[in-house]
Amino acid sequence: MTKKEIVKAISEEIGLTQLKTTEIVQQTFDAIVETLVREKRIELRNFGVFEVKKRAARKARNPRTGERVDVEEKYVVTFKPGKEMEEKVRTMDELEAQQAAATSNSQPSSAPQISTNSSFGGATTGLSGAQPQPTDGQPQQPSTSPYFTRTTE
Repeated sequence: MTKKEIVKAISEEIGLTQLKTTEIVQQTFDAIVETLVREKRIELRNFGVFEVKKRAARKARNPRTGERVDVEEKYVVTFKPGKEMEEKVRTMDELEAQQAAATSNSQPSSAPQISTNSSFGGATTGLSGAQPQPTDGQPQQPSTSPYFTRTTE
């Protein structure tokens, strides 16, 4: 999923324009980066922890030539997912099996859809590329996740 798709899904879900939603999403990303540069750590509850760590200098090998090269020390960003995210990722197989069972009873779609769980009125937003997929008259299963999930109709 791209930033543009995230913006579109959020703007449709909460009723803001895509321009205003783009500003909010970009400012959120900018705040994360600025905090990492300034404090070297940012913790987002139920999401995870971003941290800046220093990688030591090391010897490496050029894969094309096999020549040994020196790699200087550098700062890298690490991410450790929160417990809630890890649990949801671990149970993806179960969710996919449930979704496959649900879609085997209905007409399969040729393209996957991206859904969001809406906390604003229970509406569900579907995206696939730039165009929403037509529904086959069946109500879409609401997502159990507050994060974006991939579903097929």
